[in-house]
Amino acid sequence: MLKRQHSPVLVTLALFALVFMAGSFRYTGFFSLQVFSNLLIDNAFLLIVAVGMTFVIVSGGIDLSVGSMVALTTMLSATLVEQQGWPPAVVIPVVLAFGALFGWGMGAIIHYFKIQPFIVTLAGMFLARGLCYVISINTITINHSFYKQMAMTKIKLPGGGFISISVIIALAVVLLAVYLAHYTRFGRNTYAIGGSEQSAVLMGLPVARTKMLVYAFSGFCSALGGVVFTFYMLSGYGLHAVGLELDAIAAVVIGGTLLTGGFGYIAGTLFGVLILGVIQTIINFEGTLSSWWTKIVIGLLLFLFIILQRAINVKASKSNAA
Repeated sequence: MLKRQHSPVLVTLALFALVFMAGSFRYTGFFSLQVFSNLLIDNAFLLIVAVGMTFVIVSGGIDLSVGSMVALTTMLSATLVEQQGWPPAVVIPVVLAFGALFGWGMGAIIHYFKIQPFIVTLAGMFLARGLCYVISINTITINHSFYKQMAMTKIKLPGGGFISISVIIALAVVLLAVYLAHYTRFGRNTYAIGGSEQSAVLMGLPVARTKMLVYAFSGFCSALGGVVFTFYMLSGYGLHAVGLELDAIAAVVIGGTLLTGGFGYIAGTLFGVLILGVIQTIINFEGTLSSWWTKIVIGLLLFLFIILQRAINVKASKSNAA
């Protein structure tokens, strides 16, 4: 028997299959390997960010700084590579370490000062976005051959399709996250804290360390998403990734992760991102609809999944009471 908590994940899988099949029946050429590959190519950076967000939400928190961190990473990368002449082999580890340290700092403030994650990460969002404009108010184009090569490299697939290096990075992050979530003490502690932080404390789990590691991992994923975004855009700009944090949260929730924490699957987040991508693809194929319809449909789906989660929690409470 499947637990009630698994219902959102199963609905996510069914919804993706239904939407993709609907697009395949309506539009010629929609049902193809390349269209599916494009979903990953266009949303690789979002998938990486959403993976980090999954750990945060599973732990019972939220991280609003991820979009700003992506933008700050692009600005730091562009500045260090183009204006300071640093090699990418140094720049990429530096920005990844900076992202992890930024997230670790927010996690420490959240735990030790007992401040709501919403407030702390909101401050982090404004801080990171503001630092972008301290660096430059203009776009900084990246002309380094390494970034251009990463942007143009295509990995051929059987059947004539192709994917980019960014997709390989994103899928590697997904596999790493699955391992961390389900096969390590860190992952078990994260789920335990999300289920009940007070119980986790009574059990003697390292709550402080786990919380800081969760936000550090989210910061790392945001910075890595920013690196991938530089491959995609070949520029640094303070207005990159505006609203990305909301897309990441939507993908995680649509992927079946409970907003109350304690339950969620990385695979669900993957399909949540794919659902966002396939909706955008259908609107592009339609040709007559505004891109804002993507936000409208995502908003409706988010409402439906929140209601579904609420219904599951209410049923679970009644069952426990009985």
